[in-house]
Amino acid sequence: MAQQLSKILIANRGEIACRVIRTAREMGIKTVAVYSDADTNAQHVLLADEAVHIGGSQSSESYLCADKVIAAAKRTGAQAIHPGYGFLSENESFAEALQDAGLIFIGPPVKAIAAMGSKSAAKNIMAEAGVPLVPGYHGDDQSDDLLAAEAEKIGYPVLLKAAYGGGGKGMRIVEKASEFAEALASARREAKAGFSNDKMLVEKFITRPRHVEIQVFCDQHGNAVYLAERDCSVQRRHQKVVEEAPAPGLSEETRKAMGDAAVRAAQAIDYVGAGTVEFLFDEDESFYFMEMNTRLQVEHPVTEMITGVDLVEWQLRVAAGEELPMQQDEIVLDGHAFEARIYAENADDNFMPSTGTLAYLRHPEVSPYVRWDSGIVEGDEVTTFYDPMIAKLIVWDIDRESALRRLTNALRETRIAGVTTNTDYLHRIVSHEAFQKAELTTRFIEQYGEALHQREKGLPEAINLLTIAASIIRNRQQAANQDPWSRANGWRVNAAAKHRLCLKTAGSESETVLNLEETEAGIYWPEHELSMNFANDGAVLVDGLRFHCEIAEDNGRFTLFSHYGRFDASVYDAVSELIHEEEAGTLTAPMNGTIVAVNVAAGDTVSEGQALVVMEAMKMEYTIRAPFDATVEQVFFNAGELVSDGAELISLATD
Repeated sequence: MAQQLSKILIANRGEIACRVIRTAREMGIKTVAVYSDADTNAQHVLLADEAVHIGGSQSSESYLCADKVIAAAKRTGAQAIHPGYGFLSENESFAEALQDAGLIFIGPPVKAIAAMGSKSAAKNIMAEAGVPLVPGYHGDDQSDDLLAAEAEKIGYPVLLKAAYGGGGKGMRIVEKASEFAEALASARREAKAGFSNDKMLVEKFITRPRHVEIQVFCDQHGNAVYLAERDCSVQRRHQKVVEEAPAPGLSEETRKAMGDAAVRAAQAIDYVGAGTVEFLFDEDESFYFMEMNTRLQVEHPVTEMITGVDLVEWQLRVAAGEELPMQQDEIVLDGHAFEARIYAENADDNFMPSTGTLAYLRHPEVSPYVRWDSGIVEGDEVTTFYDPMIAKLIVWDIDRESALRRLTNALRETRIAGVTTNTDYLHRIVSHEAFQKAELTTRFIEQYGEALHQREKGLPEAINLLTIAASIIRNRQQAANQDPWSRANGWRVNAAAKHRLCLKTAGSESETVLNLEETEAGIYWPEHELSMNFANDGAVLVDGLRFHCEIAEDNGRFTLFSHYGRFDASVYDAVSELIHEEEAGTLTAPMNGTIVAVNVAAGDTVSEGQALVVMEAMKMEYTIRAPFDATVEQVFFNAGELVSDGAELISLATD
């Protein structure tokens, strides 16, 4: 019997909370947000009809506290809770607690979550349902020796996976036996921290697999459908980076076989709601069950774009007891869609997360071809407490080639300053010849890593520097008093105004001095014989080249955005610049975070590349390794302690 939902609580934050609020509002359903100290002014809080504060900034003090979430629902009269993804979305205890509290869980039954919560148990169920499996060990004996022996039996390379994990956490590829022990210890730590369970699976690692997943949907009346597939092969550290639907090169016969297998998998556990069955897809079009995610996926928008289905609306209707709105033969695929995940991270510095305030944010105009899913706007802060994803950029067009052109343009039109982002890196990925040809594997980024880290050919540095310098001069002139005698811009009677600027480019150790003159042609840089001016429509004219650009300023740091890419520079003041040279033997924290393991003590002798300290930030582990053979002089932090960006962790001495 269908129950009309009038108010729901969203037990999540960021873009997924905003996305659920959007659909609920269109359906006339009131929404309640929950928030932590760090999210007091977050977008999901501002968009919801009501919001309840549930604790501190750490997710363990707020978003992961089931009792606080349930209390917020009771307090506001919400009938149901949407978990989004991450946090409590696949937590069977939470779903059971909602059931006991008389609240509707907008997700699958408790038994279904439990069945898929253990990867080893899930594989047994799938085997009985006739779903193909990858060769591997899924047993309960978790001794190091046995797991190592099973890896030898399977044959390297092998894949270590957290049995109760997801999202790439607690997962390691091990190429040879000598690397197994360290990889196992690291994967177990990450699994324990992320899922409170360090049970591991060992599986054969298929050398050139693709990651193809099927979106399934089931209702409470026994109806089940699949809504095509998504290719999520382009991954970094097992985290998806670019996704697309439908998967390129898939025959209709294979699509149907995979879809039917996914539906069998869902029905084998009496599934209800939105779920994703993930497969490893081999070059010969054979496929193997990996896992089933019992929730909505981050990449669900590409499925929505090619099917015209609002998956959140379906979730809300199914949770209310309604039948699925469509049968299998009514689901028609139209066109091609991509999703690119935009993160606050530095791709050229080992993908270190970047924190700070979004001083400047511009994105492509939203249309039937372009979608922007985000929980952040200009002026918001990216903190260390949560995942550093800023937004999902989704595009659609009539075929893959057209959609890919649209994606490359949309990435260039995504312009963010204040934090470092991966937009240029994403542009390199989707512009790569292999990606253009749909030559995809889950090791795409590893295979083409060197090329993907090479900056694309853009404007010459001199043109970029002159454009930024001219913009600085123009802004100073516009802000100055119109009385020429009080302007501090180099103006002289009967002489050309002269300007001297020192700019330092991103990653550069030295500054570039620009001695510029104002002439009838605009700003002139004698050293490079370049003149620059602004056209009436805002375009830039430099040495016969005309192009449009935007320049963002953030506390003396300038970012130039154009279709040639991004260019960063900062004003350098040699008098006030604080220069600090670290001692060669110190190792510092690359960001704010928590120390999870210290592997050495004072007096230990270490070898180049040896893992010394493991720290966690933004839900990922980072290993600090010895840069050379040395002796440990001091260790400044213990496991469990918080550290700040730049804090000295260990000092080393050499003979």
